[in-house]
Amino acid sequence: MASPSPSEVNADLFAWVDRFLHVLAHGRSLSEHTLKAYAQDLSELASFLEEWGVQDPGQITTRHVRQYLAELDERQLASSSMQRKLSSMRTFFKDLLAEGHIESDPSVGLRKRRSGRYLPGVLSRQEAEALMAAPDRTTLPGLRDAALFEVMYSAGTRAAETVALDRPHLDLARGLVRILGKGKKERLGALGRFSVEALNEYLSDPRRPQAKLNACEAIFLGRNGTRLTTRSLERIVAKHALAANIPRRVTPHTLRHSFATHLLDGGADLRAVQELLGHAHLTTTQIYTHVSIERLREVYEKSHPRATSV
Repeated sequence: MASPSPSEVNADLFAWVDRFLHVLAHGRSLSEHTLKAYAQDLSELASFLEEWGVQDPGQITTRHVRQYLAELDERQLASSSMQRKLSSMRTFFKDLLAEGHIESDPSVGLRKRRSGRYLPGVLSRQEAEALMAAPDRTTLPGLRDAALFEVMYSAGTRAAETVALDRPHLDLARGLVRILGKGKKERLGALGRFSVEALNEYLSDPRRPQAKLNACEAIFLGRNGTRLTTRSLERIVAKHALAANIPRRVTPHTLRHSFATHLLDGGADLRAVQELLGHAHLTTTQIYTHVSIERLREVYEKSHPRATSV
């Protein structure tokens, strides 16, 4: 039974997933359980990609796939679950390639760790500085966004942790912030001088809106006085990354990855970085040592006269 092609209509990625599931259901002898797993895994992938503005399979790049895998890695999935999601994604891309809907498989060529996890994307130090400088601090939204970026880059907070911050969580005199992480586990984060100054400037600005009752202690507010959402935070980061001429999509997770990588590049102890990130297991933090090694390798390849093989 022929499957419909979304290429002739204004379809989103979910339509392409539905097309692929149609192929699986009618062309292969797969169990209902397996089909349900494919549907779940590929719906998650489509949701992630659409948040990045991807509407067509031809727009998916290796960088998109790398960021998606880094997000899965952050969730600390069981190895079997991670491998299943990887298999679903690869099978999906393989079908799209075979049918001529994409020119190349965006999952090919990624360097894996032994655990099967992938290297997350990070900003260079220069890109991080450009992003910090991007908000217009003469405006209230600019002051808020600058404080957001300084906190995320200084304390390595996740998106949900950042928007959940309340005033009692801050100890600006000592440069500390109390973070409620995954599993309701608390940890202390460090706030550098730049983040303390940005927070003081934003919180003391008389133009800051009156917080709504259910957000009375919230630090980061939208224009209507409600607590900022993770989706809004993602849009804010993406907007300023574009203004800073960073040549790729940047997410709140990119700032967290950059925080950890730059600490290790500067000589920080791996266990200290583990504590600052709130990772339960050291093996989760070790991915950032691979990022640092990868960057060193890139510098070597570009700089050493006999590094490039012929």
